[in-house]
Amino acid sequence: MHTNCQRCGRPLTSPTSQRNGYGKTCGKHIRTAATNATTYKHHQIEAALELIGDGAILPIRPGRVWATVSTDGQSTHRTAHNACSCPAGISGKLCYHRAAVAILTA
Repeated sequence: MHTNCQRCGRPLTSPTSQRNGYGKTCGKHIRTAATNATTYKHHQIEAALELIGDGAILPIRPGRVWATVSTDGQSTHRTAHNACSCPAGISGKLCYHRAAVAILTA
């Protein structure tokens, strides 16, 4: 359960919003951004939405740098709009961590 929105930081009052981790408006923004994210492949968008849904992405420097959990759940990566410390990001490729940041900050 979350007490504050993971996207904007506002207090969450409804049980549904607390369970989801996002308020009604931010949830709408996230769904719209996921639909419009054409730079990323379908499986990356799905993984990004799962990352967001699991609450496995946390702001380090809000709006700029995020901590994202790896696929195995054992490590975290520092992720921004243009870079990620995961193996794909280090190779200069797009990754689902960056897709999650793009969706959250849209």
